[in-house]
Amino acid sequence: MRKRRRAGRVTTFLLLLALACHSVAVETLPKGIMKLDGRVAPPLVLRDIDGETWDIDKARGRWVFVHFWASWCGPCRREMPTIQAIYPQFDPADLEIAVINTAESEDIVFAFLAAVAPDLRTLMDNDGLVTERWQPRGLPASYFVDPEGQLRYLALGGRPWDTPEYLKFLHWLIAK
Repeated sequence: MRKRRRAGRVTTFLLLLALACHSVAVETLPKGIMKLDGRVAPPLVLRDIDGETWDIDKARGRWVFVHFWASWCGPCRREMPTIQAIYPQFDPADLEIAVINTAESEDIVFAFLAAVAPDLRTLMDNDGLVTERWQPRGLPASYFVDPEGQLRYLALGGRPWDTPEYLKFLHWLIAK
């Protein structure tokens, strides 16, 4: 009888320990990614380089990777090919990638993207007002907006999105 109780306690302890370890592993974020408070994402309605309007409110129901960048930014230049590399790996119904150029001309943006990220649809923040509303602390900056429209994570600075650590994070997001 005592052996059964002891075995039951040990089993319960091991189960609780395993659950605790699993929670910690899931919440361990890759370098440079910070958890945010879940406030509602600021409005984001912009035209892309072809003049078509994109509205973040129409992306409800899926995660949105909102990425602010500029071609003059060295870390942005290094990071953009990694976003291009992951783009085909995600269904837009699960993770929509919105790259937002901050206050540059269409000619500059087109020339840059044609060389490093031809598949990405870039939104043009010509006057910088949307960027100002989102208040990134520098470029590049990537926000992750959950399916309910709340800010959940932020990555400051360039990240190698096509590496296992960051891909695991992105897959974890859409599986949540």
